[in-house]
Amino acid sequence: MSGVAAVVLVRDEARSWRLTSSDPRVVADANAYLGYLADRGYSPATIRTYGYGLLAFTRWLAATGRSVEQVDTNAVLAFLSACRDEHVAGRAGPNVVDLNGQRVDRLAPSSINLRLAAVSGLYEFLGMRDPARVSPIPKGRASSWFAPGERSGLLGHTKRRPAPRSRLRVRTPRRLPRAMSAAECTALLDSLHSRRDLAMAGLMLYCGLRSCEVLSLAVTDVDIGGRWLTVHGKGAKDRRVPLDEDVAAMINAYLLTERPDTTTSALFVVAKGANRGRPLTPAGLRSVFRYHRATADVPAAAPHAFRHTFGTALAQAGVDLAVMQALLGHAHVDTTARYIHLAPTHVKAEYDAARSRARHT
Repeated sequence: MSGVAAVVLVRDEARSWRLTSSDPRVVADANAYLGYLADRGYSPATIRTYGYGLLAFTRWLAATGRSVEQVDTNAVLAFLSACRDEHVAGRAGPNVVDLNGQRVDRLAPSSINLRLAAVSGLYEFLGMRDPARVSPIPKGRASSWFAPGERSGLLGHTKRRPAPRSRLRVRTPRRLPRAMSAAECTALLDSLHSRRDLAMAGLMLYCGLRSCEVLSLAVTDVDIGGRWLTVHGKGAKDRRVPLDEDVAAMINAYLLTERPDTTTSALFVVAKGANRGRPLTPAGLRSVFRYHRATADVPAAAPHAFRHTFGTALAQAGVDLAVMQALLGHAHVDTTARYIHLAPTHVKAEYDAARSRARHT
């Protein structure tokens, strides 16, 4: 193998994603693990994420002259240091920092943890194939007895013990979701002129769908008359979501007037160009909103910001937490609870009421 550029990640219809190299032995273990994930039914997006983590690890092994078998704990620690010091091409220099004081030309802590998770999974897989093999990933104690969303109380005995977490995890800042203001939503929606784009924005803003869930909708998943959606969420978990009346009308208008004749079952398709009639891709959706948020001068109007705005509106309206979790499709209620902190009007009202009672006692 002549250099790090010889290893790349490519799409494979049989395994979803795999690594290729001028020396197949370099990527044999990584590809066996990615194939194992595919056999277990992991989504292509998850396999792609693990693939990029293993791509970085494999390139680092090649650059340092190591093989997968030669990696020990010290080598993994060296890989962690390399990830912390890695410069991300195309970003501003080290003199630019974000609001959390992190240099923007470096990998985010969450990105490093994704790489470490892929490497840890690889060695767990190799240990499963060879029980005598010792994983170089050090394990720490479990972070808590009960993981978020797991059973407690009378049903606590049915819960498995949490697996120890790796000591290599980088501390990540806990950020609250940022919701868009009413003025920002109005400006962005006013810049959208096609019914397709308005329908996609409405599904995220008024129904709380993720962008990937919007793109996965089939025509048959939309019950316009009954105003229901069958949403195919993360982890192959389907859920039923009420369909906003205005969004239903926009989808109906899109189907009747804009959607081109096509054999695909996807609801949202490319409207013009060489790919006319083909399902809209994630890159296509991102480019649509990138263009319109620049046109409307609303930098915060990323697709996922619409979903955050929906969750914040539910919290401010006092919707029950369990209902919010069902609507948003969160696996754990702790994820939904973040939106409770984004209801400053209600928090301030309760605070003022408590202070008023304290003053009169």
